[in-house]
Amino acid sequence: MSKKKSTWGFDIKELNHSVRPQDDFFHHVNKKWMDSNPIPKSESHWGSFNILRFESEKQLKTLLDEIESLKRVDAGSPKQLIRDFYRSGLNMELRNSLGLSPLESLIKKIQSISSIEDLEIVIEKLHRIGVGVGWSAGIDQDAKNSEKYAMHLSQDGLGMPDREYYLKNDPESVRVRTAYEEHVEKLFVLMGRTRAEAALEQKKFLSFETKLARAFMKKEDSRDPDKTYHKFTLAKLQKAAPGVNWNQYFTRVGAPTLPYILVTQPNYIAKVADQVQKTDLSVWKSYLEWHLVNDYSGVLSAPFIKQSFSFYGTVLSGTKTMRPLWRRVLGVVNGSLGEALGQLYVAKYFPPEAKQKMELIVNDLFTAYEARLRSLTWMSPATKKKALIKLAALNRKIGYPKKWKSYSGLKISPEEYAMNVMRVNEFEHKRELKKLGKPINREEWFMYPQTVNAYFAPNLNDIVFPAAILQPPFFSLGADDALNYGCIGAVIGHEITHGFDDEGSKFDSKGNLKSWWTAKDRKEFERKAKKVEKQFNAYKVADGVSVNGKLTLGENIADLGGVSIAYDAYQLQLERTGRKEVDGLSPEQRFFIGFSLFERENARPEFTKMQVLTDPHSPGIFRINGPLSNFSAFYEAYGVKKGDAHYKAPKDREMVW
Repeated sequence: MSKKKSTWGFDIKELNHSVRPQDDFFHHVNKKWMDSNPIPKSESHWGSFNILRFESEKQLKTLLDEIESLKRVDAGSPKQLIRDFYRSGLNMELRNSLGLSPLESLIKKIQSISSIEDLEIVIEKLHRIGVGVGWSAGIDQDAKNSEKYAMHLSQDGLGMPDREYYLKNDPESVRVRTAYEEHVEKLFVLMGRTRAEAALEQKKFLSFETKLARAFMKKEDSRDPDKTYHKFTLAKLQKAAPGVNWNQYFTRVGAPTLPYILVTQPNYIAKVADQVQKTDLSVWKSYLEWHLVNDYSGVLSAPFIKQSFSFYGTVLSGTKTMRPLWRRVLGVVNGSLGEALGQLYVAKYFPPEAKQKMELIVNDLFTAYEARLRSLTWMSPATKKKALIKLAALNRKIGYPKKWKSYSGLKISPEEYAMNVMRVNEFEHKRELKKLGKPINREEWFMYPQTVNAYFAPNLNDIVFPAAILQPPFFSLGADDALNYGCIGAVIGHEITHGFDDEGSKFDSKGNLKSWWTAKDRKEFERKAKKVEKQFNAYKVADGVSVNGKLTLGENIADLGGVSIAYDAYQLQLERTGRKEVDGLSPEQRFFIGFSLFERENARPEFTKMQVLTDPHSPGIFRINGPLSNFSAFYEAYGVKKGDAHYKAPKDREMVW
């Protein structure tokens, strides 16, 4: 590390002076780094988040190696579960010898379906082990009564990541769809069909999935909680979607007495239930068997792993080679026993001082947000009062949960990798079902401490920052405050703003889907949001491919709020510590450099095209340059003026909050 970098956490030699900060700040800060950090062959994109995630994986690998070296572990203990799960995945010799046999009994059940009742029985069995065929059912808070858990019924069951891949005829959709047809066919061959049988089955399979895709709600509409909240009694659901015996389905699920069900996409559920009656059982059987094998391919033998990677890794994301076995297995173990691993991770890698410093920054962000809300000129006192109540009620969770989940009763074998995955899925399925009728667990986390990410939970009114994100480049105890506030500060501000974005703003201080706005204020908010949507619609990603301003609206509003509130919070810190210039850069200029670091990344074209279609986040460059071109403080820090690429007339700038 150079002397300059160790002084405040950034080496100014990294700045690219061939690009003016007033024209393209993202590349001004990140271009040199991007040029010297090509994407590894095993990755679809490579940047700050990916590098830190890889560091987290290496830390977890150290923990696993330590567990492996223990002479003895107690049966049923978290360490035994982790060790044996990991061993089962690494044993490729055994996995290769088993081939498809771990799924054999389920495949036989599918192949022996001879009635609609049989079909419904098998669909429920597959749901229990995490295979989302036809639809999915799960437990979550009732969005309009956040003190209660409710059964939710949602669309599910496509093999491609978005409905548009089935329906659109642009070059990218055609490329992916053609490759998917090939993937479906090749997987059927691996499952034992002849090439001729597989070709015929693939056509029927695709035709069926396309029918489901047509009925799918668009991703941007699924983001709107008003469009996805539909309360049904069992009798009303049976009438609306008579093709499935819902009473029997939920009884098999383990929830025989439901006061009501929340249906996320009723039109889809009606259509898929209709297909239960109308589509030939042979097509359903083919569809179920294929999805079972497809979903479990990664935990089977080498031919299945390779076939799955060729489509989901290479075609969709542009990834050239698979990650090494230890990383793939670690990913499965971590996804299955995340809190057991998390407890060990926190004890070894999360210093108490990091939590204390983080709490100070979070407090500053809340102080700045409160001041921002109070100073808003476009919002009436009545709505402002409710917004301040919501902000004050926002619960902060930093580092790790107060209470860890138990894995007591879970059986894991060192020789049954695929079966271990099934057992975990069934175990978690039962854990979720036990929530029905119980008080809301407000201490529950939906990310593990070792996850490099953060989130806002609207129904709990929580913002959550796992331990793993509290590391460089996002956060460092020794770094300049400008970098910490610009980077992790903007992440904190981003998550707080999610409570007030186009989606979060529809939930009140208790996490209920309930309007707390005056009609006039809501209309003004929507006008401002529309302005942001139009701005991002104009950003071009590739020929004929643009950002979807509607799909990304919530994240874009959160990015705008994130940088502006973090900036205000940093000003509070400067009042305490005083201002100083470092390396010829003002505190504000260093703050914006920090902000730009968190989205630095290289991405493969295939990945970027998929991201634009499926991800509610804009590509990294627009998450930096978009907010900055709207933020007057950035104009002041870097002297942005008319004629510069970042310049927008004051009337065209929009921060929303």
